[in-house]
Amino acid sequence: MERSPHLQEHTTTTAAERFEDASVAVLPTGAIEQHGPALPLGTDYLAARAVAQSVDREDAILLPPIPVGVSDHHRQFDGTLAVSPETFAAYVEETVESLAAHGLRKVVVANGHGGNDDALERAARRLRSEETAFVVPWNWWSNLDGTAEELFGTEGIGHADEMETSMVYAAAPELVREDALAAAEEEGADSWGTTVAGASLPVDAAEFTDSGAVGRPTRASAEAGERLLTEAQEDLETLIDWLSERSFESLLPAEHR
Repeated sequence: MERSPHLQEHTTTTAAERFEDASVAVLPTGAIEQHGPALPLGTDYLAARAVAQSVDREDAILLPPIPVGVSDHHRQFDGTLAVSPETFAAYVEETVESLAAHGLRKVVVANGHGGNDDALERAARRLRSEETAFVVPWNWWSNLDGTAEELFGTEGIGHADEMETSMVYAAAPELVREDALAAAEEEGADSWGTTVAGASLPVDAAEFTDSGAVGRPTRASAEAGERLLTEAQEDLETLIDWLSERSFESLLPAEHR
């Protein structure tokens, strides 16, 4: 058997060999939630998995994706699945704790769903404070604002918008319903959520977008998707490089002053 970076493809004996070489684990996380009438429910899961699947190096192990995330704000749309932030954080923490038991204590969470952010940050801080593991939550789009501006004239990512639609073109093009893109845009919203005096109101997606989309998905293209995917994969490689070069001890919290 080749020394695959995918943990689930190993036996317990070949996994032991991989753990000897690897210093970083990559854990993809996403969501199963509405992405309007044109994109699949698994958009966030598919994007995170596509970015993470590029990892092919001796010093990294790729874990199976965690598909369901913190998506309660999409619950009014059919097909959305969700867990609480507490459940999601606990699942990530305990998965990482099991890795740490094998000696692998540096982890990149390659995330595809913004709703997971707070739970991932809490999990990462707790694992570090307990000196169990050093976890870096990372969204695939987090370093692509300049690319989004160049490709689409937008600032960052929306929801089922041109960025996400382009990524699905790259990751699973057969799942894009092109005949529904115009309706998704026409019945969608221009921006996420509702704000008053700078305060973001705790409202659900169904309250500000009829289609579930936020953005301009008709501007998406397969070419843009390939560029986004490639640049996200390069960013992930850079992050793995950074973690791989540092000892676990150097990443622990500073001593009390």
